[in-house]
Amino acid sequence: MPNQENTARLLPDVAVHAQPHLAGALDWVGMADIQVPVLFDAGDGAVQRASARVGAFVNLRRPDKRGIHMSRLYLQVEEALGTQTLGRESLHALLRGFLESHKDLSDRACLSIRFEHLVRRPALRSEHSGWRAYPVCIEASLTGDDFLLEFGTEVVYSSTCPASAALSRQLIQDQFARDFDAAVPLDRAAVLSWLGSERGIVATPHAQRSVARLRIRPAATARFQLVDLIDRVEDALGTPVQTAVKREDEQAFALANGGNLMFCEDAARRIQKVLDADDRFGDFHIRVEHQESLHPHDAVAYASKGVQGGYGSTP
Repeated sequence: MPNQENTARLLPDVAVHAQPHLAGALDWVGMADIQVPVLFDAGDGAVQRASARVGAFVNLRRPDKRGIHMSRLYLQVEEALGTQTLGRESLHALLRGFLESHKDLSDRACLSIRFEHLVRRPALRSEHSGWRAYPVCIEASLTGDDFLLEFGTEVVYSSTCPASAALSRQLIQDQFARDFDAAVPLDRAAVLSWLGSERGIVATPHAQRSVARLRIRPAATARFQLVDLIDRVEDALGTPVQTAVKREDEQAFALANGGNLMFCEDAARRIQKVLDADDRFGDFHIRVEHQESLHPHDAVAYASKGVQGGYGSTP
């Protein structure tokens, strides 16, 4: 009876056999949606463990080879991401490992990691706070000595339309003119009472939940500064969505929306200005999406840093 070692040697590996009638090089071969835990420091020093979906790929440059060694990619992903905090060095090393394990087959490797990172956010006025889950996408590739790293996230906020606000104010003025005779002196108490009634707000501007999707290429020495990035973008927009909300928080949110009117173009430029001033970002791409309550379609704007060899301008 053969021992275990001899049995293992006899296991067939059909992937190594050539298929001349199907010869051809392939751009990428690998696995998508590998389920694995990851360790992530968002820049605040608190390492969180998250459940991630990972894509691991190499090219197949040998047209005479049938396939790659997918189990080698999987085992490297499982070992590296489950034990090391995500960072430039660890991701670079992981991609080098992909290529070293496929020396005879591949000269390019790439990796994508998607998960959610929880951040505690305070209420606007009350003493309460709550958790917000921000999606994180990290993508890395290695071709020769050329290592490229990007990370992305999304910020959800409220946007109130400036045009709709102006039209609403006009209707309120018209209602005021109808309710208060120009020939009669104004009574302050009557005006205050009118302002607090439904007649004093006969029209309201349309507002909608909006999303800013960000992709960042960090500078060569920069670390993942997710929390700081989120803080800067939310401060620039002024109306991020809230977690715990009491009445005083909701009133503060209404006040922020009323004093912070913006088109999607305004939002994209605000974010662009903030990111452009930060030398930790070698390049960036912004997609702002206002999910209109007036239309069945969305209003969208794009912006980027536009460095040579960086992100293009095509949507």
